[in-house]
Amino acid sequence: MSTPRLLILIGCLLAVTAACAPPATDEAAAPANAVLMPVPDDPTVSFVVWFEVGSQNDPPGKEGLAALTGALISDGSTTANSYEQILEKLYPLASGYGVRVDKEMTTVTGRTHRDNLAEYVGLLQDAYLRPAFIEEDFERLRSDQLNFLEKTLRFASDEELGKAALMELVFDGTPYRHPIVGTVAGLNSITLDDVRAFYAAHYTRDNAVVGLGGGYDDDLVGTFAGSTDQLPEGAPAAAGAVSPAASTGRRVLMVSKPGADASISFGFPVDVKRGSREFYALWLANSWLGEHRNSSSHLYQVIREKRGMNYGDYSYIEAFPNGGRRQMPPTGIGRQQQIFQVWIRTLPNEQALFALRAALRELQMLVDEGMTEEELELTRSFLSKYYLHFAETTQARLGYRVDDRYYGIDGDGHLARFGEMMASLTREEVNAAITKYLRTDNLDIAMITGEAEKLKAAMIADEASPMTYASEKPEEVMAEDKEIESFPLQIAEEAVRIVPVEEIFGQ
Repeated sequence: MSTPRLLILIGCLLAVTAACAPPATDEAAAPANAVLMPVPDDPTVSFVVWFEVGSQNDPPGKEGLAALTGALISDGSTTANSYEQILEKLYPLASGYGVRVDKEMTTVTGRTHRDNLAEYVGLLQDAYLRPAFIEEDFERLRSDQLNFLEKTLRFASDEELGKAALMELVFDGTPYRHPIVGTVAGLNSITLDDVRAFYAAHYTRDNAVVGLGGGYDDDLVGTFAGSTDQLPEGAPAAAGAVSPAASTGRRVLMVSKPGADASISFGFPVDVKRGSREFYALWLANSWLGEHRNSSSHLYQVIREKRGMNYGDYSYIEAFPNGGRRQMPPTGIGRQQQIFQVWIRTLPNEQALFALRAALRELQMLVDEGMTEEELELTRSFLSKYYLHFAETTQARLGYRVDDRYYGIDGDGHLARFGEMMASLTREEVNAAITKYLRTDNLDIAMITGEAEKLKAAMIADEASPMTYASEKPEEVMAEDKEIESFPLQIAEEAVRIVPVEEIFGQ
């Protein structure tokens, strides 16, 4: 067993306590629109209100409307209080609430000490039941979203920019294409009346599910679950299926950014969801390949540890937004169409094609050879403890329970099923999932770079991309480098598109 993996396993064994295990939920006693997770010894109460709406519901030409509506709920005034008054009232309670808008889900979340429930619940309910939607808040928050797109995403977060560019390429022609925050043209076209109409259409009683976790009582269940009765009746028409066109060959979207090093993401859609046995088999394989922020995963070892090329290299079978700021998978991102993606963190432009080739080669070898029994057992042992850290708090576990409702996972839910699957999956099942869902021939590549034309020419020529090192490397590394530097890219000229950074996500 490698030292990094051993240290992680020891850390997990020391950290895991009975409190980490998903508690039983009192679903039998829950109202139809509620997810309940009582934890009597928890002095706090966690809240979730899930609305089945997200950026996929943005009308054409109004990209960003779902996100802006959510922002006005979390960071805007209500009919009872101005935004400044809300902050003043929340401060002594040491509490708050927020909204996450994703592709298909919008979740209002909050948490407070149970001694503060009387003051807190009214403020929280006002946010989603009685938003004021005033012009001052609208202009402030729309400006924030535009600034994020035009300044932060384009010029201060190359890795997130690369992942967003990959989504645009993979899901071109679908409602998943644009960033959740919207596009520049879309945000500029939105009016306050658009927000009011969007809220009225999608924030309805039949489109809402509430969740409670922690030390609450029966009275709060009735009050909170019944709050959605104050919303308008009805449910909006269901969004259409997200069906990305099948890619043929390897396509490349380069975002040309003067002076930038290279940040690379590549991937393709995968039609496998939480709950199925194949999902957990694929998760196990992916964990071995590129577990997020795990220094003992394979891609990290090949690219970062052996060669010192960048900070990290990871892979995913579900969306993992804001990966640079989080360790564990987020909740509230249920999607009917997920994506397999590899994230190669920023590295010098002269190393970009070598790193891309290295990652593609490792993925191809996994598809061709599958996992060995030793690799499987090591990863199974790791995940059987590590998954307990996915949700170490009541609020996080409640988020997973709401996600279970989205995915239709009954019983004890995804977290419990995860542990059961890690104990029972066979090598044959894992390798079958690898063969069925992973590939390297038809995929999309997004790259942020300051040398777009040069890298495009090198890609099309499929010329070797040798590595050079500041210090001597072992013979086995140098021998492997010879194979990596000539791994075929097979990218046609017409499959490469270059977009100036000032134009990405403009329309």
